[in-house]
Amino acid sequence: MPIITSPQDFNVDDLYVDLRHVINRPLYLKCEGFNFAGSVKLKAAAAMVEAAGREGALTPDSIIVESSSGNLGIALSLIAASRGLKFVCVTDPRCNPASMRVMRALGAEVRVVSDKDANGGYLGGRIDYVRKLCESDERYVWLNQYANRNNWMAHYRGTAPAIDREFPDLEVLFVGAGTTGTLMGCARYFREHRRPVTIVAVDAVGSVTFGGMPERRMVPGLGTSSMPALVDESFIDDVVHVAEPDTIRTVHALASRGFLFGGSTGTVVSGASRWLDAKYPGEDPVAVAIAPDFGERYLDSIYEESWLREHFGDLLSDPAAILDD
Repeated sequence: MPIITSPQDFNVDDLYVDLRHVINRPLYLKCEGFNFAGSVKLKAAAAMVEAAGREGALTPDSIIVESSSGNLGIALSLIAASRGLKFVCVTDPRCNPASMRVMRALGAEVRVVSDKDANGGYLGGRIDYVRKLCESDERYVWLNQYANRNNWMAHYRGTAPAIDREFPDLEVLFVGAGTTGTLMGCARYFREHRRPVTIVAVDAVGSVTFGGMPERRMVPGLGTSSMPALVDESFIDDVVHVAEPDTIRTVHALASRGFLFGGSTGTVVSGASRWLDAKYPGEDPVAVAIAPDFGERYLDSIYEESWLREHFGDLLSDPAAILDD
């Protein structure tokens, strides 16, 4: 019976969903949402805060500040609350309202930045705001998930070895690309341990992480409007870009079979399905994809008809298409 004293001490690391009967492709989905933060971001948040504490950057008077589209903000809100620290999350209008409510319930301050950067996204504006905060008061401590090596180290030490233990014959691993912390930690682990695993990054159409053209993106989670400092393409074997309508179709197809996942998972599963069709037609490779979170926080967006009608009206013109897997 697990007994914990801190919320970040609990995480289920060995639950997988066999998606064969859902998407008709050989794919195991690693579920990372079974912890008190509800997402894989708890690992990176804990590692970055612990490192900042060891290095003396955090004091009882410190105010943690971070730019986040939702999940990392929730994870840091949880950890800050457990340690008695203040936390300010700088986000943008695409952040799910439910995620903002969770952060505020945990005692965090949420500030929404609406200024777009040169690529039409909000990331540049969020980071500029964080920098100005830090310049205004030395109590602010920016962990900088986009360049903090402890982001990917959390997955090098935890997520990747956990997958390796469960799937010693793993052939393909699909990982969504946001800050690329999960991606780079897993990719470095399998490369440095000389495991013959094909690492496939899954990104959103409109993201510039891998040199794509910037476009409008409405689903929070994966993709960036500025290339993260952590990304190193030498560790990545292939990249798949997924259009947001395909993300929407996939999450609804999964939900129709009882699996309510978030937008990032829809993107990863859609990209993995297409990649497996192209690279392993009719074959049965050992393939795993990482599901960062679940879908409850997306009920006001990708599962809400009015939101879908506003942003993806063409998709709703054919109701049957939204459930086509």
